[in-house]
Amino acid sequence: MVDDEAGFREFVSARLGRLSRIAYLLTGDHHAAEDLVQVTLVKVARHWRRVSQAGAPDAYVRRALYHEHVSSWRGRRVLEMPTTDPPERGTGRDESAEAVRRIVLRTALAKLAPGQRAVIVLRYFEDLSEADTADALGCSVGSVKSQTHHALARLRVIAPELAELIEDSEVLA
Repeated sequence: MVDDEAGFREFVSARLGRLSRIAYLLTGDHHAAEDLVQVTLVKVARHWRRVSQAGAPDAYVRRALYHEHVSSWRGRRVLEMPTTDPPERGTGRDESAEAVRRIVLRTALAKLAPGQRAVIVLRYFEDLSEADTADALGCSVGSVKSQTHHALARLRVIAPELAELIEDSEVLA
């Protein structure tokens, strides 16, 4: 039991940053991302011995994170309505084009359905194949292709200024 706990602590310590970034991309909110990671890790901790002995704890925890995210928005039918304008920063300095693009991308991702957002995060942030994305989400490869197609089409409408980025991602796909 002590070895399991130490192994779990070591795993969390090494991967918390990456899990937090993934959760933020999925939720679009720092507090919701922290909650998502915490709930997921509490659930994984209960089964850590089995998870670690299976030999792929990273994949298991990421899949648990995605499933927890999907479960959280399925149970809650109240949708947040993000604004079209990013909040003002108040620093008084000009933002670079890259920072503006990140803000536009974050705002556009927030307007996608949670399932579409999950597919985009898995395919383009996590750089998973269609098959690995389908496995992580527990759906078919056809669903991943369809969700990706619809998400990219929606992003074109929501944020035409991301067209170059979307076109680059389609070339890579």
